[in-house]
Amino acid sequence: MSVYRRVLAYLRPHRASFGGAIVLAAAVAALDSFSIVLLIPFLDAIFDADALPESQESDTVGRALDWTIGRFVDLDGDPLTVVGGVIFFILVVVACKNVAEFVRTYLAERVQRGVARDLRNVVFGHVLGVELGFFARTRTGQIVSRLTNDVEQIRSLVMGQLAKTLASALQVLAVLTWMLLQSGRLTFAALVVAPLTLVVWGPFMRRLRRRNLDMLDMTGEIGSRIQETVSGIRLVKSATAEGRERRRFRGLTSAHYAASLRTVRLSALARPATEIVAGLGTALILWYGSRIVVEGAISGSAFISFLFLSTRLYAPAKQLSQLPTVLAPGLAAAERVFEFLDAPSETKDREDAVPFGSVGSGIRYRNVSLEYRKGHAVLKGVDLCVAEGSIAALVGRSGAGKTSIVDLLGRFYDPSEGAVEIDGRDLRGYALASLRRALGIVSQETILFHDTVRANIAYGTNGASDDAVRKAARAAHAHDFVTKLPQGYDTVVGERGTTLSGGERQRIALARAILRDPPILVLDEATSSLDLESERLVQEAMGRLMAGRTVFVIAHRLSTVRRADVIFVVDEGRIVQQGRHQELVEQGGLYRRLEELQFR
Repeated sequence: MSVYRRVLAYLRPHRASFGGAIVLAAAVAALDSFSIVLLIPFLDAIFDADALPESQESDTVGRALDWTIGRFVDLDGDPLTVVGGVIFFILVVVACKNVAEFVRTYLAERVQRGVARDLRNVVFGHVLGVELGFFARTRTGQIVSRLTNDVEQIRSLVMGQLAKTLASALQVLAVLTWMLLQSGRLTFAALVVAPLTLVVWGPFMRRLRRRNLDMLDMTGEIGSRIQETVSGIRLVKSATAEGRERRRFRGLTSAHYAASLRTVRLSALARPATEIVAGLGTALILWYGSRIVVEGAISGSAFISFLFLSTRLYAPAKQLSQLPTVLAPGLAAAERVFEFLDAPSETKDREDAVPFGSVGSGIRYRNVSLEYRKGHAVLKGVDLCVAEGSIAALVGRSGAGKTSIVDLLGRFYDPSEGAVEIDGRDLRGYALASLRRALGIVSQETILFHDTVRANIAYGTNGASDDAVRKAARAAHAHDFVTKLPQGYDTVVGERGTTLSGGERQRIALARAILRDPPILVLDEATSSLDLESERLVQEAMGRLMAGRTVFVIAHRLSTVRRADVIFVVDEGRIVQQGRHQELVEQGGLYRRLEELQFR
């Protein structure tokens, strides 16, 4: 119920439409049951009620008929005239009921889809704001599955069933009201079997919910497998691993198929079990009702009307009895979605946080340690100082902690111990958004979106002018090849920029950084995967980009950092050496070993 209450909280913006749907559902239930009660004067007119024995039933139903149809039709008049009038009145009631049902259905769907939209927006917005470690722990396919499949499950099974349940409850209430007005004894007989529905469905609830959770996890795994395989299709083909990937995928889909069959098998018990219960109730009504008709406790026409009303009772009653089973997949999906919503967000700005402007005196790391997981430190006591406008290089073996050091600059993580300072102020004292706007990152893995060249260059700059985009492209040596594309700057580059070469993608990324004009620049292996010609062009563009900025360069190839103002050698999360290239070569140690491996 706590999960369901969280889902229902998203109804608040749609309460007007939801309230209208409830009112119309009540109207539909009242009109539907009343159309069946109208059979009483119809049957009385056909079978000449005056010739039948007097019944001892309540006259409440008679007064209700006199107050409604009796205002338009003389129920004691000519039988054929009465029959015609009753038929016409039934048609009017049925027409009104269906108009109300149409509007109710539209309003209910509007609420469902609005809730799904709002929930999807909230989850996506929250995912964008969670800490970076969340994405390291969570597979992309799982994120996509929860934002699409799971939210759709919530819409159709939780919110949809809420509307159906309220409509069913109102219909049960309306039908029971008319049944009680006609015969309390028969109504009691009809309800004798109702508790059986609870006995039938109680044991299924937990098992169904657990199985639906397993199925949703498998669906996410299938999505992750598809995403990983498609992203690495070049490797799959070059390794001739198509058969292996087919087998792995078939294993996942076979497991999903088997789990879904187990769930369906359990759910499939719903209909026959409910039908058996309904059959028992109908049989009891026929057996008991025939006796009280003979006794004169109820008229034959009222009994037939009651019988039709009882058939209207079992469908919504079945809907209500199956509610726990039907809700199980949706609630399982809601648990998975709320698991994302409960993921911790990035640290909020302090109340005294100030906007970040530019680097004045320099950047200082003071005894910084960092743990992604408790007890597993990736940085240990890092101390370094980078002067404003200088170029600092971070070198070392893979996994030494170089990227973790620069990640602290953008507060993608906060230090577990120590502090990172700019101009003597802890980074946590700056407004996060302004700090990140001052940081430009160009990495080996260039990120381009499925959008135009212009949009990719201007990404994050809040509507840069066309002239500014072109100027940045020229500075990055990108303008010439962009103008040769089919639509120039309006050419869509494809997912991850697949229509461009590696060097072209890198120059687009450099143009983006140039356009942003950040005071702090991070170059993370920005030329390591390029050919010589592309590297030369990118290096020239990077030279322009680095001028007048405070730059951090991460590199494995030492040839790219020889001209750095200061080089920090990182090993196992610590700064083990620092200085200029020639100084470090003369010192010996790790830097000299790396230099000898690459050049000697």
